[in-house]
Amino acid sequence: MKRWLYILCMLLPALLLVSCGTYNSIHHKPVTQGYNNTAPVVVKKDSIATTGNNFLLQNKYGLWEMYAEGDPLQLGLVTGALSQQLVIKQEKLFLDKVKEIVPSKFKQKLLRQFLKWYNRKLYLHVTEEYKTTIYGLSQYVSHDYDDVAPPYLRSLYLHAAHDIGHALNDLALVGCTSFAAWDKNTEDGSLLIARNLDFYAGDEFAQNKIVSFVKPDAGYPFMSVTWGGMIGALSGMNTKGITVTLNSGKSDMPLIAKTPISLLAREILQYAANIDEAVAIAKKREVFVSESIMVGSAADHKAVLIEVSPNKFGVYDAPNTTQLICSNHFQSDSYKDDNNNNDAIENSHSAYRYERMTQLLDENGKMDPVKAAAVMRNTEGLNNRALGYGNEKAINQLLAHHSVIFKPEQGLVWVSANPYQLGAYVAYDLNAIFGESHKNISASVAVDSLLIPEDPFVYSQQYKDYEQYRVEDRFVDTAINNDTSLPTGFIEKYQKLNPNFWLVYYKAGVYNYNRGYYTAARIEFEKALTREITTLPGKQKTEEYLKKINRKLN
Repeated sequence: MKRWLYILCMLLPALLLVSCGTYNSIHHKPVTQGYNNTAPVVVKKDSIATTGNNFLLQNKYGLWEMYAEGDPLQLGLVTGALSQQLVIKQEKLFLDKVKEIVPSKFKQKLLRQFLKWYNRKLYLHVTEEYKTTIYGLSQYVSHDYDDVAPPYLRSLYLHAAHDIGHALNDLALVGCTSFAAWDKNTEDGSLLIARNLDFYAGDEFAQNKIVSFVKPDAGYPFMSVTWGGMIGALSGMNTKGITVTLNSGKSDMPLIAKTPISLLAREILQYAANIDEAVAIAKKREVFVSESIMVGSAADHKAVLIEVSPNKFGVYDAPNTTQLICSNHFQSDSYKDDNNNNDAIENSHSAYRYERMTQLLDENGKMDPVKAAAVMRNTEGLNNRALGYGNEKAINQLLAHHSVIFKPEQGLVWVSANPYQLGAYVAYDLNAIFGESHKNISASVAVDSLLIPEDPFVYSQQYKDYEQYRVEDRFVDTAINNDTSLPTGFIEKYQKLNPNFWLVYYKAGVYNYNRGYYTAARIEFEKALTREITTLPGKQKTEEYLKKINRKLN
């Protein structure tokens, strides 16, 4: 965070000089003429909200299910009208989080100016169709944040928030992991895809996941897992059996926003029926961060990786195999000599998770949805080593926004309920959902007979300890950052909650080092080195502290 605040300060003179360049962006109006601008009338009955064939309900597993159909403007209006409270809540959670990170009023003002400048060309890279939908949705946002930007622009900017955060704060190290398997690698020979979206914006942000079913006037009906106010896709499948999942890659910081990756993913879902069409859509769009897009295809009976970045484009079609694994580094020839990609392989946990996923798929043999869920819930490291809960080297880092499993050829998808991917995987049949009217909807559209039960781990003492560890970890961070004292015995109790995790010893070492307790700090740093440290820089930092201590004590 300090890094991008420094960048903002360095850019301030430029922002003042080029502020006139934002005029067109600020005054841009999306196309609304020729579309149905009728304001939806929402009727609520027995906890189900409906308007025409459209509905929103929360099922017994806590997932929100939303169905919307119509032209681009109606899709936005219907989505906003049905999910207004969720839209307002998610925007508040997100923007309040920004204020928490940037408490200074001056820096908040600077940030607003930066976003206005950074997004000055965003409207040129979002299709007219999606701008119209976002405009319709923006009619239902709160006015509490109009100082950040007017409702429509704010809603547009939020669709680039993932990309901007990725670019400014190097969130490429967020550890999403996915795999695809088919033919000899699955129980019935059909294509099977699973992914964890390890995107974390706070516990509350992940509470209200929406399983969205969209039937647009143009293109193919599709589903995606999203949240209030988001029309883009991070994980989804259409009725043609095209699936899309996103895994971030390491990026340089671009100086201007272009196509948000979630909107590119939505465009693929809405308009592609096979891999060639997905590749053609991706080639048309200029992105401003690096991303691996895993595209599964029922028509092609396989999956590939479309690897996009501001300056390069590649497609990885796994040769002579019937499985594909994706973590957070690129695999196509286009990135063979890419410095950012090589740095990610060497210094992040991406290669480790890739190897671990390979190991888990080999151990499990022919995959099916139940086995896939077990793989995506796995918290151990290579050769089943205990990593400590929350370690980014694990397939399951216990922070996922959601996890999904797809069977494209059957039109089936499973979406994880809270917490993380430990709750039940709830099943949906796209053929049934898009094949009938929902005017008289009275219950969830999930297929209970295909439910994958919750992970028993969620009821264990280890899980309870992990959740308590997360609470105590914030106290440790506060003590380190503010140079305050922790109660006697606190560190020992804290470490017992997650004893295999290297960070509990590293942070204890930093705490003791800052207070001048060098012998105690050395013991903690040495313990950290006996655990599986997440990244090479993390290990090097630990070793550097030990060198400093040895110089001080000798």
